[in-house]
This record gives sequence, structure tokens and C-alpha cells, in this order.
Amino acid sequence: MKLSKIKSNPNNPRIIKDDKFEKLKKSIQDFPKMMELRPMVINADSIVLGGNMRFKALKELGYKEVPDEWVKRAEDLTEDEQRQFIIKDNVGFGEHDWEMLVTEWGAEELSDWGLEVPNWSAGLDVNNMTDENIDIEEEFDAIGTMDGKQRVVFLFDGPEEAESYLNSLKVDFKKHNMAWQVNLCTQSI
Repeated sequence: MKLSKIKSNPNNPRIIKDDKFEKLKKSIQDFPKMMELRPMVINADSIVLGGNMRFKALKELGYKEVPDEWVKRAEDLTEDEQRQFIIKDNVGFGEHDWEMLVTEWGAEELSDWGLEVPNWSAGLDVNNMTDENIDIEEEFDAIGTMDGKQRVVFLFDGPEEAESYLNSLKVDFKKHNMAWQVNLCTQSI
């Protein structure tokens, strides 16, 4: 299929800038079979519904034509279904199993492939919760971000258990109210 017949979606809300866009282009160069396995999706008017950044990358890489398998037509979608597809195609419902990723792949390799790997060496977090803030019956996301930093919450039966655990890890830590500030990158275990 000629790329000149495909139109970029002017209402595409997703962008990839700079380094990440370069990684996408490299990914297409290194593993073009991925385009067949995850084709761009176009509507009846040949407007891209899914894969706008891949379309842009292909054009920047000098492609004039791509195999038909790299493009899937979704001609029977209603306007509402097209709008939903544009958003839902880019929503990540799952989460990464970081333990498995660290065990099975290297951080550099994952980063080269476009996965945004957390900077664990900058793993400082101050959790300044007090007893009044803690409701252990309430469901919460124990792993997440706060003020742009990675946050991991551990619940212990008491301060002695927490200090004992942190001492066993041989990491530097400072007590702050009912929480501890931990530098996870001080020593190898």
C-alpha cells in the first residue's frame, strides 16, 4: 500500500517526541515484522485511527510503500466507534511486572525498545504519613508515584519490625514521623 494514500489523523491526541520517537523509528528498522503483527488501522477514508506515530515514523524513514499486511482497514466503524478506538487503542489497562522484567530482560534493552524504565537508582521517597493518615482497611495502590518519585509502601506491625527489616536490607534510612526515608541504591545486597 502506498503511504501517500493514507492520511494522518488531524485529531490524533497522542504524540511521541524526540528520543522516544527516535526509538520508535529504530524499532521499526530493527524489527519490521512488528508492523505486520500490529498493523496501523485506517478508516474508510484512509485516515489513521491507530498507529499515527508509526505512520509518521515510516514516512520519516523514507518508506513510500508498505506491505498490505501493515495496514488494517476498519471501514465498518461508526463515528462514535472510531472516536473510542482512537483513545482505547492507546490505553494501557495492564501493569508491568517489574520483578519479571528485571529478571528476564536488561534495563538498557527495555529502554532501547521504548519501555520507560523507572530510574531505581534515584529511589528516594519520603512518606510522611502519620497515624491519622493511615487506614489499613482502605484499599490503596502501594506502588505508584508521588511528586514525580516512585513510591512503594510496606506495612509493618510496628516500628521495631520496620527497623529490623530495613537493617536486614543493609540500606541507609532515616526515621521521619511514622515513616522512613530509604535510599535503595546505597549498597548491593
